[in-house]
Amino acid sequence: MSYIAKDFSRLIGMEGFSETLLKNHFTLYQGYVTNTNKLDEALRQMIKEGKTGIPEFSELKRRFGWEFNGMRLHEYYFENLGGKEGIDRGGRLFQKISEDFGSYESWEKEYKAVGMMRGIGWAILYQDNVTRRLFNFWVNEHDGGHPSGCSPILILDVFEHAFMINYGLKRADYIETFFRNIDWKEAEKRLQ
Repeated sequence: MSYIAKDFSRLIGMEGFSETLLKNHFTLYQGYVTNTNKLDEALRQMIKEGKTGIPEFSELKRRFGWEFNGMRLHEYYFENLGGKEGIDRGGRLFQKISEDFGSYESWEKEYKAVGMMRGIGWAILYQDNVTRRLFNFWVNEHDGGHPSGCSPILILDVFEHAFMINYGLKRADYIETFFRNIDWKEAEKRLQ
């Protein structure tokens, strides 16, 4: 089975995200899809040839996590963009955020603070699949740091490629623009 890059061209023209920024970001994402497929094929061939005990297999398997998660996180990120309305204050996600964080405003303040943390990575609102509790999490690299047994609800890419073309070092301005473009309906669909 090959993974196919999704078309996110519907985001072109989105407020605060230039066409150049988005097209560069789409190209980066497509690279993750391509590399995921290449690694998948190479690993399948190694398994077929009985080469699972060699160091090359281990290294390709580790790299697969980086490429696959890079692909999937970008899909979640692009999918939760393109909205033009604020969060539905009568909706399930608003109610759950308010319940778990005390208020929507408390959650938003914390989520933005996570996005502003020094370093590269992702700010992710996760839901624990056991307790159903929501919490904000920092993920430094694609292939590590994800909380086990949790589902991503809202993804914010804070690697420099996501904002520097338009915002330079003004990450806070990028995060404000991200919030104006969240597709809350998509994020709510991810809630269990």
